[in-house]
Amino acid sequence: MKKTIGIWRSWALVAGMMIGSGILTMPALLAPYGSYSFLGWAVTGFGAICLALSYSFLSSRKPGLGGPYFYVQEAFGSKWAAIVAWGYWISFVASVAALALAFTGYSKSYLPFLEHNSLYSAAFAISIIILFTVINIRGVREASTVQLITTVIKILPLVFIGVAGIMFGEIKEIPAINPDTNSLFQMVAGLCLLIMFAFIGVESATLPSEDTIEPKKTIPRASILGTLTAIIVYMLAMYGLMHIIPLAELQQSTSPFADAAQIIIGNSGAIIITIGALFAISGTLNVCIMMTGTIMLAGSRDGMFLKYFSEQNSQGTPVRALLFSSALGIIFLLFSNSKSLLSSYEYLVIIATFAILIVYLGTGLASIKLQWSDYKQDQKLSIFHLTIALLATLFSILAIIGTWVLYQ
Repeated sequence: MKKTIGIWRSWALVAGMMIGSGILTMPALLAPYGSYSFLGWAVTGFGAICLALSYSFLSSRKPGLGGPYFYVQEAFGSKWAAIVAWGYWISFVASVAALALAFTGYSKSYLPFLEHNSLYSAAFAISIIILFTVINIRGVREASTVQLITTVIKILPLVFIGVAGIMFGEIKEIPAINPDTNSLFQMVAGLCLLIMFAFIGVESATLPSEDTIEPKKTIPRASILGTLTAIIVYMLAMYGLMHIIPLAELQQSTSPFADAAQIIIGNSGAIIITIGALFAISGTLNVCIMMTGTIMLAGSRDGMFLKYFSEQNSQGTPVRALLFSSALGIIFLLFSNSKSLLSSYEYLVIIATFAILIVYLGTGLASIKLQWSDYKQDQKLSIFHLTIALLATLFSILAIIGTWVLYQ
């Protein structure tokens, strides 16, 4: 089978997965922290780079279909790998439902009949899941091409707001606001949890390794490049946004980037940003659906999921896995539909983020174990890669603590 994913499609999987609905809602959540939010961005960005470097080492050591699940299996065996595989899969299924809701929310500007009718909103969200499932069923090449296009398009509005805010904003400094937390450590832990949702996807390039051209070179490069792209775009967009909208108003904004664009260039700016948001969400949704099929395919080959889901069509697409995962995503969506759209979105995001942090913790520990095993077999131990694995593990623990801090 001909491999189809090169460096730019692989980069798009990473950057496209991270730059999604998270950054579009993040400013309002972080506004209460003021300038402290940049401390959270710095710590989380550093943690994301450590995770990317850790995955780069693991993929260059031995590429394998399934990403995190594959490495945990090699390090700790099938029992722990099954926990990671199921947790990883559930995190993406929940993300699919959440992103479909986010797409529906932004579409209300153009489809007003969705505004006050939960039945229409649910039907629209389901249709979005079905659409991107069909795109993925057509094959990895088509899905990765869509991802490359949407990634490039959705970055542009965020960069525009960042640059425009810095150039035309009037604020000279962003005040430091200390929220009601018991300590700086707890505040940073809570910030890491919130911000980490915007960095989910650092491992994306490792998943379709069987379809990646020269995976030992392509995957590490794409992982680092994609993570750095997200960090630069996030920091620029947040800094510019805080120069345009006062923090007190930013806390109340449900569409901060659209509000900022309206201030700069009027209603047309809000329309442009809304379209950009739809591209951002659809790009991330595309990757999440691709991931659900890939994870289930890898797990079914090793007995973690039913063998029924290991079947692929002539293009190498795990059709059964994709259809089952999307069907469960629709069930998740309907299960949470009794709440408001925003509450449903938050509920699904919490599930997805906590589950993925457990996965990151598992792969961080797996990297440490595999490096030590290699050392015991007389291979050279890299202090750099071991340190990176330790830092990635500690960061995952810190973000998990943030779950307790925010939701105790």
